[in-house]
Amino acid sequence: MFKRILIANRGEIACRVIKTARRMGIETVAVYSDADRDALHVEMADEAVHIGPPPAAQSYLLIEKIVDACKRTGAQAVHPGYGFLSEREAFPKALEAAGIVFIGPNPGAIAAMGDKIESKKAAAAAKVSTVPGYLGIIADETEAVQIADEIGYPVMIKASAGGGGKGMRIAYSREEVAEGFTRAKSEAKSSFGDDRVFIEKFIVDPRHIEIQVLGDKHGNVIYLGERECSIQRRNQKVIEEAPSPLLDEATRKKMGEQAVALAKAVNYDSAGTVEFVAGQDRSFFFLEMNTRLQVEHPVTELITGIDLVEQMIRSAAGEKLAIRQSDVKLTGWAVESRVYAEDPYRGFLPSTGRLVRYRPPAESQADGVTVRNDTGVYEGGEISLFYDPMIAKLVTHAPTRAAAIDAQAGALDAFHVGGIRHNIPFLSALMAHPRWRAGQLSTGFIAEEFPDGFHGVAPQGETAHLLAAVAAAIDHVLGERKRRISGQMPHRLVTRERSRAVRLGDTEYRLDVTRENGFIEAQFHDGARHVHRLASDWKPGDPVWSGSVDGRPVVVQVGAVPNGFDLMHGGVQTRAYVYTESEAAYARLMPVKVAADTGKNLLCPMPGLVVSIDVAEGQEVKAGETLAVVEAMKMENVLRAERDGKVKKIHVKKGDSLAVDAVIMEFA
Repeated sequence: MFKRILIANRGEIACRVIKTARRMGIETVAVYSDADRDALHVEMADEAVHIGPPPAAQSYLLIEKIVDACKRTGAQAVHPGYGFLSEREAFPKALEAAGIVFIGPNPGAIAAMGDKIESKKAAAAAKVSTVPGYLGIIADETEAVQIADEIGYPVMIKASAGGGGKGMRIAYSREEVAEGFTRAKSEAKSSFGDDRVFIEKFIVDPRHIEIQVLGDKHGNVIYLGERECSIQRRNQKVIEEAPSPLLDEATRKKMGEQAVALAKAVNYDSAGTVEFVAGQDRSFFFLEMNTRLQVEHPVTELITGIDLVEQMIRSAAGEKLAIRQSDVKLTGWAVESRVYAEDPYRGFLPSTGRLVRYRPPAESQADGVTVRNDTGVYEGGEISLFYDPMIAKLVTHAPTRAAAIDAQAGALDAFHVGGIRHNIPFLSALMAHPRWRAGQLSTGFIAEEFPDGFHGVAPQGETAHLLAAVAAAIDHVLGERKRRISGQMPHRLVTRERSRAVRLGDTEYRLDVTRENGFIEAQFHDGARHVHRLASDWKPGDPVWSGSVDGRPVVVQVGAVPNGFDLMHGGVQTRAYVYTESEAAYARLMPVKVAADTGKNLLCPMPGLVVSIDVAEGQEVKAGETLAVVEAMKMENVLRAERDGKVKKIHVKKGDSLAVDAVIMEFA
């Protein structure tokens, strides 16, 4: 077994590998760019080596710098994580030449399966069912349109060396093929250094199901069940689960055996994933093989009890698989949510900056429920615009799918992030969505259920009553604390009114609040005379109210604002104002503040880099015309004209780094 390994990656996956290596008694070496000098993986490792400036192309993607770091630190092997160099055939070859072991598959397997075009050819040769498409090199937009016409719309344009949704576009028309081809090539070039793309038929209403395989260097390969990854946005996975609610045992076995046959055909000898696109009728087609560890590997680990990173390390060290196919048992259900630094209320655009608060739910294992949080950040750290915007992967495991979802919902409610925008409200809303809970999934789920984007979930019904009661209880605790302030005037005692008015949006709830026998009781002045009993040890300043309402566990995120609180629970994010009767009377008379009209300006929707300005001052533009392209987190975002107009002034140029809401151009 190795004594020291280097992790050629960053963020949560580097931290994840370090945890297993530490448990195995293996020393670790981290590498870092200027942007990651104070990163968590650097702190966790036994040693760290600086490898260059922030852009990945000048640091994490430079093979010679990784090899040099191994030589300088005496690392015997390298774990690549995922992304960056993990699927570059040249990387394990360079390591082998330097006498260093690659913790991953052999270069031949990477060459055969890591390239999406070559993997489809290999799958076809092995009689594996593949999606109709064109696997050759496409010269230009004209040829791309011609190929798409022959295949039939819609089509998927995909980078050959791609991953993580980068270099990928769905096109429903000739015009979308032409533009998508250009954007996909550009993203593929900047993210992977390889601008080859291919085109295949896009299966309507498909599900994305993948099989985890595990091999050793002695010809043994097994499969560890499947993961359902159908909840995607812009081809980027958002929520994953294992097993899949679609599959029966017969289909699982068929998919698993096909995945193993394909892996054996290329002498696969590590952890890898065979991805399939599946129809709602359980038909399935080979999509691609990822010759690395997947982001979503924790859900497989939780239902099988197998540490995939440990198995990769043992396989790389030459050990035989100690697990037979008959040993693999799937127990319970696991759900993973990807917590991203992005603004769900603004089209999920990236949000960079400092994590002023970072308080994830505690990792735990109790009453058959496991909560796991894989992360690479810490409170006070920074989310950089140079890398993927992932904050953490929150994973829950329970005996049933419903219990795992409920545990995930509770954990998300307790996950507090401050200082940047994040997608936790959206993830929480998904956990409560009836279609998700019913397992009626497809890769079009988010586009179908949120066609106009995510605008939050309005507080209503039982949830509204609950949030109003919590807001009133918090206000009551604050009032009790104020009454205990020392040094107050000794004359007439201040009496505290019981009556309160809580406003959630446009709805006002009137209630009486009292403390009785350790509980706070909130009695609503409505026809049903609702009474809620609340218990919590919440203290002023705590970002999360955790307790019970009528004996049921409830977690609500709390942020103080004048006369009230920002609350988040179950996907509902709302502002609650708490007033006395007299305050409420005046509040009803207050005018509503209207946002300023910025309709004549094009604002930058997220922090990013200007890739191109596609118009000139004085130019007439039509609705839908491309005005500029801004890149953030290696994704290119096309900004289009919302209506006809004339460009008055352009404030930026190509290469400029912009903050969110920076004015790009003005219109006459």
